[in-house]
Amino acid sequence: MDKRLFLTNTDTTIGFLSQSREQLDRAKERQPNKEYIQALPSLKAIKKRVPKYFRRRVRVAQKSTFILSHDYSFRVIREKRHKLLIDRLGWAYTSSANQSSKEYNYEYAYQKADIVIYPLSAPQKPSTIYRLGKNKFKRLRL
Repeated sequence: MDKRLFLTNTDTTIGFLSQSREQLDRAKERQPNKEYIQALPSLKAIKKRVPKYFRRRVRVAQKSTFILSHDYSFRVIREKRHKLLIDRLGWAYTSSANQSSKEYNYEYAYQKADIVIYPLSAPQKPSTIYRLGKNKFKRLRL
């Protein structure tokens, strides 16, 4: 398991990536009971069953995060540069590169990261978040 903390452009914003929740908790100065989104290289890497009714939506979605249960959320990465890193790691927890509940600060993020992958560009639009139930879904963030 790779315990390093990467600072890189994700498919939606500048973010931290790591296979260690503890590394992300320390970097973001965040409570350890909060969950992280898993960045996955393909649909085959999804660990829980997606309800049949929503499989097509998940398959065609771009820059979207899906919450299947209170402890499992994922985003399948399709953006070329970000996918290269995720392919090499296999999967990673992902989060924005800021201190919990604060604005992005390059100096702060740079000090916390073990590895910085350049170029870093200005934050873009965040992903859309959907909560999937057995027969219904709810859009939590546009």
